[in-house]
Amino acid sequence: MLIKSRVVLGSALALLALTACTPKETDKTAATVTASASKDAVAATVNGSPISQKEVDMVLKQQRGMPDTPETRKMVIDNIAIQLLVAQEAVKKGLDKTPETMDEIEMAKQSVLAQAYVQDYIKTNTVTDAQLNAEYDKLKAQASGNQYKARHILVKSEDEAKAIIVKLNKDPKSFEALAKAQSMDPGSKAKGGDLGWFDAHSMVPEFSAAVAKLEKGKFTQEPVKSQFGFHVIMLDDTRPSTATIPPLEQVKAGLSQQLQQQNLKKMLDDMKAKAKIDIVAAAPASAPAAMPAPAAAEPEKK
Repeated sequence: MLIKSRVVLGSALALLALTACTPKETDKTAATVTASASKDAVAATVNGSPISQKEVDMVLKQQRGMPDTPETRKMVIDNIAIQLLVAQEAVKKGLDKTPETMDEIEMAKQSVLAQAYVQDYIKTNTVTDAQLNAEYDKLKAQASGNQYKARHILVKSEDEAKAIIVKLNKDPKSFEALAKAQSMDPGSKAKGGDLGWFDAHSMVPEFSAAVAKLEKGKFTQEPVKSQFGFHVIMLDDTRPSTATIPPLEQVKAGLSQQLQQQNLKKMLDDMKAKAKIDIVAAAPASAPAAMPAPAAAEPEKK
């Protein structure tokens, strides 16, 4: 259920984990690179081009779990050095000017900016104690409700559901047989529609609302529509929920992360809703042309 912030933006953010393997902006002049790197301590030089301690620190930070030892730093420096050597050779061949490379550099730039924005949002939009308490109270309310034991018959159309209700009004004991014969729910069909015990919040809202209104032994007199189809529901029993919620301090970290991800998703959804996104073509740019139909063979002349 929890989605880590690095996954929210998908492949764009995944590029950031490859910082040690991503080419530098090789179209910068040597003078610009040297001037920028001079602000930091130098860890090594490759053909006169510096590798800063800041770059090494950045790679180590991204590789979580990697020990910060002289041996590890030497390994990171070796990797960056090889990367830089290859990048220098690419510049000599003019590969930094090819359309494909320039497109990849632009995409890498976009992913870095997207990750920076997400990190800034998380830093400046921390979850408050009020938000945590409200979410915790919501969880407690769900846990302190009722559990239900019910059965249902799921069909495709409203007319089918109404016809089943007519039959049940004549013979309520036929519910199990009707469920086995007509229900589309593979999980409960063979059990006569029996769903066992469940909490209301574990079902879709329409189903939960209908169950909560039923009396024990009664069934819905109108079809209940959900995303799955039309339900006829019978309530077998009710009992207080047996779920227990740990103290807030024990779940605070996980709850905070969950709220953080919810807030981040809402921000991204709002951003997308306000944007004008026109999908011109979703098909591959180089889709193969359709093969012409074979011409009908002429009848053989005699």
